[in-house]
Amino acid sequence: MSAETSVLFDAPGPKARVRHRVIAIAGGLGILALLFLLIRALAAKGQFTAEKWSPFLEPVTWTSYLLPGLRATLVAAFFSVILSMICGILLGMGRLSQLRSVRVACGVFVEFFRAVPVLMMMLFAYYVFLFGIQISGELLPLLGVIAGLTFYNSSVIAELIRSGVGSLPMGQREAGLAIGLTPFATLRLVLLPQAITLMLPSIVSQLVVILKDSALGFLILYPELVRSGQTLASLKGNLIPTFIVIAAIFIIINYLLTRLARYLERRLQARGRGRGPNVSEFEELVSPSVAPGGALAAPGQT
Repeated sequence: MSAETSVLFDAPGPKARVRHRVIAIAGGLGILALLFLLIRALAAKGQFTAEKWSPFLEPVTWTSYLLPGLRATLVAAFFSVILSMICGILLGMGRLSQLRSVRVACGVFVEFFRAVPVLMMMLFAYYVFLFGIQISGELLPLLGVIAGLTFYNSSVIAELIRSGVGSLPMGQREAGLAIGLTPFATLRLVLLPQAITLMLPSIVSQLVVILKDSALGFLILYPELVRSGQTLASLKGNLIPTFIVIAAIFIIINYLLTRLARYLERRLQARGRGRGPNVSEFEELVSPSVAPGGALAAPGQT
């Protein structure tokens, strides 16, 4: 199979490549034309005058509005990412468990929270914390944002983990069982690290979604970047320039996060190619010992 051949479709021939280039050029020109018309319409409305953009040259704009909003966005995204990764891995392992009760419970949790909109979960968590636990103040909207993002994205990450393990060759599981590992140890030590490396691009894409979805906290009064930007725009009367700047900030952060993920993916792949299997991790579990009389005892016995 050639390097250009995919499992989903054959490599395009000379005519198909020319056709693809023509379509790409035509589409690019169409997008540029739409952008030109949009910028022209906004300019006609006075959205690109120096008066609209001058507030971004004032330090107070950044220190009082944009930077505090960015910090709040990053704080919510940070805790949501950590909790989503931990819960997602545990739920993914639960869906692959040998115990039917654990597998069914994790499956119900994942399917339910994947189907519920993130905003609805944020609102539900907000009112649960408000009326059920009676939390108030600045902590209340933060907890609502983190809870909503964690429930949804941990369910998605759990499915990514399950798909990654399912895509591995069956020989990986069989080899782990053949050397004496339990099914859980095989999943934890053999299958899970490979699945995470394999699904890392998709996992990072979901982490980018977490960062972007933190903007939904605007509706439960969380002072994230979009809400801070709207407050600034209401004060300065420059809504379009403000949202353009906010969009640029999100693009830069997401781009840096994607580059970091690609770097980590290359490092993990290079580490996997550059060393052989590390049997020392399994030595204590699988190394047989000699029983009295010269017979081999089971692992862990003497």
